[in-house]
Amino acid sequence: MSWRRRPPAIIGGLVAFCISGPALAAPRGQTGPSPGSGEAIYRAACAACHGADGKGAPQTTIGFDKPDTFPDFSACDQTTPELDVDWKATIRDGGQARGFSRIMPAFGDALTSADVDAVVAYLRGLCREPGWPRGELNLPRPLLTEKAFPENEAVVSSSFAASAEHDVTATVVYERRIGVANQVEVSVPFSSLQDETGVGDISIGFKRALFSDLRRGSIFAVQGEAVLPTGDASRGLGSGVTVFEVFAAYGQLLPSDAFLQLQGGTEQPVDTSVAPRAVFARAALGKSFRQDAGSGRMWSPMVELVIDRDFATDARTSVDVVPEIQMTLSRRQHVRANVGVQLPVANTEGRGVQVLFYVLWDWFDGRLFAGWR
Repeated sequence: MSWRRRPPAIIGGLVAFCISGPALAAPRGQTGPSPGSGEAIYRAACAACHGADGKGAPQTTIGFDKPDTFPDFSACDQTTPELDVDWKATIRDGGQARGFSRIMPAFGDALTSADVDAVVAYLRGLCREPGWPRGELNLPRPLLTEKAFPENEAVVSSSFAASAEHDVTATVVYERRIGVANQVEVSVPFSSLQDETGVGDISIGFKRALFSDLRRGSIFAVQGEAVLPTGDASRGLGSGVTVFEVFAAYGQLLPSDAFLQLQGGTEQPVDTSVAPRAVFARAALGKSFRQDAGSGRMWSPMVELVIDRDFATDARTSVDVVPEIQMTLSRRQHVRANVGVQLPVANTEGRGVQVLFYVLWDWFDGRLFAGWR
């Protein structure tokens, strides 16, 4: 599938889990799937609508118009970004519970938890291409620490000083995944600094996930970006020099839905007489809480440690702590918000408390105003 075409959300793709569909018997002389296996349940309960190969039964045989979220279970770009817990919630509670089509009924009373697990495991196997990072490794987005998972997101973030001056900055970020493990990113900052307002330095980046292992619960990526001097440095809206930034990002699942994210890198301006070289390190530790076993809102409190240091004479290391909490806003969980406070704890002179927040839209999972009820 071309990455230029918006893929449908796979969770909504369980829109027609046709429990009344006819069983598909194995041909004479061939051994079919064992009774109770995920494949057997799928063939008997799902294939009438979703097709024997998971690509969807012909429109002429299913008796309803397919919604735009109808899936192709064999398409890795559609299936791998989703989480098992989300698939299970949709099968158990129906599509409407997760903001998808009500054509998908609830089967919590018809299938046991083990049955649902078996079906989800079978559906996972319909993606035949190795190397796609799994959605479980797509950890909640911190306010400052960059993630390792390649995304399809749009994010609007902002910060303002918790002081009388109330300087405000806002950034619009667009991220697009390309293929198995790549992502391109464009970031456009806007600033309102007392009497000066305008666009800052625009950045363009490229990320690649080099390693992901769901069994170990880990993912590792590198990213490079160029920060262009598009802002007016004389007005305090930019650095006045092109800066190349390179960093590595690592994500690790921990027991009980906890997680750890790490990032470390360097900033290298092309002219060090205008801006100094710098290094930075960031870490985010958090835990997610899901309401209604995946059908309800998800809350992810986190705390970040942010360390920055310039390579300049008499430079000091800045250290900040950022307590924060991310929450899902839509029933589909594709629109989320995060709010926190950046507290300087080292090199505090001239650095006040900042209030940070963002709203993100995972456009892979559907339109911005879809999936709210």
